[in-house]
Amino acid sequence: MVYIETGSTDVYYNFGCEYYFASEKKFEDTVFLFWRTEPTLMLGKYQNVAEEINLPYAKERGMHIVRRMSGGGTIYTDLGGWQFTFIDRLRENEIEFQRYIGPVIAALGSFGVEASFNGRNDLCIGSRKISGNAQYRLGDSMIHHGSLLFDTDIESMVRATTVDSYKIFSKSIKSVRERVCNIREMLPESAASLSAPEFKEAMISAILSGSGKEERYVLTEEDRERIEALAGEKFNNWESIYGKNPSFNIEKSGRFAGGKVVFRLKVVHGRIESAAVFGDFFSTMDASELCGALCGVSFDRESVLRALREHGAEGAVYRISASELAGLIAD
Repeated sequence: MVYIETGSTDVYYNFGCEYYFASEKKFEDTVFLFWRTEPTLMLGKYQNVAEEINLPYAKERGMHIVRRMSGGGTIYTDLGGWQFTFIDRLRENEIEFQRYIGPVIAALGSFGVEASFNGRNDLCIGSRKISGNAQYRLGDSMIHHGSLLFDTDIESMVRATTVDSYKIFSKSIKSVRERVCNIREMLPESAASLSAPEFKEAMISAILSGSGKEERYVLTEEDRERIEALAGEKFNNWESIYGKNPSFNIEKSGRFAGGKVVFRLKVVHGRIESAAVFGDFFSTMDASELCGALCGVSFDRESVLRALREHGAEGAVYRISASELAGLIAD
């Protein structure tokens, strides 16, 4: 097994690192990465941003949003949690979790944490989840990656992934706390003072020693430059995050000083394909003009606001600003 230190908490760089060692700089032995990020929401490959993420909260808190190349659900991760990656070559073309989860379970057990695999894609302590896992194939490489809740901010995790948080947040936080836990809570007394970096080093040492062959590879300047480029090309861009959204229909409704407004939208690959508007508001713009301004526009607040203003919507709707309409359409 070859361990590679990414040296970064930038999620786009770390996913770029995964991609680089899976597709360009390949080792015959299994590559192992162990990394963490600033507060980040990681979407699964087939998920819809609008349905999975509380975007206003995420933007307010400066959270990063990224789309993984693997399937599965949205996860929240921050500097209190860890991610691990295994990259294998020339293996069977099938999803197989146990091969990669086994070493993680053994490593946790080395300092007194009894974890188990629930048979789908989670690691648990008792009935409570501490890790989610996913796999995908890239060329002749199989990539397995997972998260470990060590000292993650559970409240931020729930708020960021509860779309209608003002209605159901209190119920959600209680439900999540019953289903997940941080590893720190479960450490035996002898390891209770373990910091997040110390936990990382303990996990790396245990996983490498259990592999039978240990090697560490240090990134070169050439490696880093290529990884930076891949981070931008594959992960840190609008098309990768929003443009890969599945097509969906959505209805947005709001009540303002000038009346009630309801938009019905069809969104395809992150852009508004068609729109209809209803309500008891007053406007000097015809409904077809208002909706026409939205067609072809990226489904995000800034793009919608710009399009509305460019088409003369500011001041056209009685007592409802273009900013309020944009916030309703793509909050």
